[in-house]
Amino acid sequence: MISEILGKKYKMVSSENFDEMMKALGIGLVVRKLAGSISPTVELLEDNGVYNLRTTSTFKNTDIKFKLGEEFDEDTPDGRTVKSVITLDGNKMTHIQKGEKQTLIEREFTPTEMTAIMKVDDVVCTRVYKVQA
Repeated sequence: MISEILGKKYKMVSSENFDEMMKALGIGLVVRKLAGSISPTVELLEDNGVYNLRTTSTFKNTDIKFKLGEEFDEDTPDGRTVKSVITLDGNKMTHIQKGEKQTLIEREFTPTEMTAIMKVDDVVCTRVYKVQA
């Protein structure tokens, strides 16, 4: 299943509760407004067991490089530094970020869509992405 989604570009088409999630993380108003106004594109790549979760937008571009199940240091787009672990089960990627607050990001990929469900404390944010034509 993973081979069907590698290299596809998923463009965000909807976002629910993103501002509330950023507030729960302690992110300031200016960054929240800027981040909330963009529609990023996400692409998953893989090279010899090293994955790259690439996010591009007019705000900031990020490349998260990791091996499945191995902890790594991650600098988030909003400026936090966290310890992260990403695992993959079928087409569902689980991303745990440990910092001042723990964040859980569950990304479910299909050949046409990616849904990202992000949880911080009791706040849940859902973002839906569609494959670009």
